[in-house]
Amino acid sequence: MSQDPNSTSGPLHDLEQWEDDLRNRYPEEIGQWTSDSTKQADQFRDYAATVKPEVREFYRLNHRLQTLDFVRQKRREYLTLDKRKMGLWDGLEFLNTLIDDSDPDTSLPQIEHLLQTAEAIRRDGHPRWFVLTGLIHDFGKVLCLFGEPQWAVVGDTFPVGCRYSDKVVFSEFFAVNPDAEVAEYQTECGIYRPGCGLDEVLMSWGHDEYMYHVVKHYLPLEALYMIRYHSFYAAHRESAYQQLWNDQDRHYLRFVQQFNPYDLYTKAAVRPNVQELRSYYEDLWTEFFPDQLAF
Repeated sequence: MSQDPNSTSGPLHDLEQWEDDLRNRYPEEIGQWTSDSTKQADQFRDYAATVKPEVREFYRLNHRLQTLDFVRQKRREYLTLDKRKMGLWDGLEFLNTLIDDSDPDTSLPQIEHLLQTAEAIRRDGHPRWFVLTGLIHDFGKVLCLFGEPQWAVVGDTFPVGCRYSDKVVFSEFFAVNPDAEVAEYQTECGIYRPGCGLDEVLMSWGHDEYMYHVVKHYLPLEALYMIRYHSFYAAHRESAYQQLWNDQDRHYLRFVQQFNPYDLYTKAAVRPNVQELRSYYEDLWTEFFPDQLAF
């Protein structure tokens, strides 16, 4: 399958297909978060044999093109946060343009999907900052609307500038990444100090890292870990890259594990009443953020 690496269309049918694939790869919690799954856990185990070709192609592109130089370039381009200013409903309505009719898991607009996540967190009695994190954790996907290709927006994240872990999904595709030929980048810690902490590590570029920088001055550290590392499955599900962790990471990655079931397993056919919930979430937004956030 050929794919122009500069194309914004990408190999996935839509961005939600990546999250569908995550549920296929990590099915353990499905029973406690949904009531309509017909698959048993053992039906998910042979992941390599069942993954869809378009998902495999997505990771081939992602692992080939996410280089250290690419990440540094995107940080220079986007972390000035001068693309657009948005309030809560501006952002949600902007994200709605990403929803594609081919999403096999839900036909709900993005507003309703994010509200489902936030409402599940709210029902379980978590703090207000946690509820807000559920609502806004995917806002960074506006990168697609700024012209970025899918492989630079979603996908499992991983450090660049050090040896790739075989715990990263489809790690074999890193063999064609140009950084694989740079000896300095292919030691256990690469360009980093052992135990330097993830905050000192450059992660592959995508919506997680971008949104972290948008909100890093407004939310508690627990929330920032949830936003920044919720796609870093090699770490919080497979315990990879521990040579780079510090004590803070060991403590706060537990909050990412607490968050991820809400992210993956709260899609449901019951539609939230957007108008009834709007005032609650507008008040929640203004409790933590200015009226307009810089993206």
